[in-house]
Amino acid sequence: MRARLGFSFSFPVTVVVSIIAFVYFCTVFVFIDRWFGLMTSPGMINALVYTGVAVMCVFNYAAAIMADPGRVPSTYMPDIEDSKIYIHEIKRKGGDLRYCQKCSHFKPPRAHHCRICKRCILRMDHHCVWINNCVGHANYKAFFVFVVYAVIACFYSLVLLLGGLFEFSDSQNDEQRRDSFRIIYVISALLLLPLSVALSVLLGWHIYLVSQNTTTIEYHEGVRALCLAEKGGTVYEHPYDLGAHENMSSVLGPSIFCWICPTARHIGDGLRFRTSYDTASRQS
Repeated sequence: MRARLGFSFSFPVTVVVSIIAFVYFCTVFVFIDRWFGLMTSPGMINALVYTGVAVMCVFNYAAAIMADPGRVPSTYMPDIEDSKIYIHEIKRKGGDLRYCQKCSHFKPPRAHHCRICKRCILRMDHHCVWINNCVGHANYKAFFVFVVYAVIACFYSLVLLLGGLFEFSDSQNDEQRRDSFRIIYVISALLLLPLSVALSVLLGWHIYLVSQNTTTIEYHEGVRALCLAEKGGTVYEHPYDLGAHENMSSVLGPSIFCWICPTARHIGDGLRFRTSYDTASRQS
């Protein structure tokens, strides 16, 4: 996974880092401490487990930010004479091979130009302001795994918040301390509830995309292609759909044990992708 060049201050990234730090502090030093006590065995176990989830969340978030999502080589040229390549993506109008006028080079399959990054991104999914980077070929897995850990952390924190809330109602601390804890619980609840819902929806969407081996851009292009195919009396099939298991493996890796880490050695160069036509040719 190659690091991208050039870093700049990003307010959305600062917000995300601040939220992670705030939720972690409240969960470990308030919710767990009030429910179990940090010095007890259950408290230490929950603190260690939650810290592990938080570390993996931050690690994958950093990987999604710092990794170059995929750069088109300046020497790239589509090989239209290669009989092993069954698909050459073309322009919707004219039928020519896809060429980026802004970057002055041909576009590989599944690549798109990002107007924010001002360059073409391999297997581009979308530009995400929350990581100040495009989500593309080389950092999609890191982004996906980050969202998985973020959802786990949010729901884990909500459970600990509720448990600590019951302990809070039964405790007999002084009034000033109780008021300060009330503020922490209210702010945390107002933050965690919508965050859990939003991240769960985002995770569900990307689980669907991974299972179909498609991207957000390709999904919307597929909707248009499906409508046109129905009007023409034909059937549209996404060419990169290899079946659920192969689709998951192509994005997350061949081994389920490497799915939780942002390793990306299995993804190839991003210039060519297996298609359903490749599978059909092997079987015939």
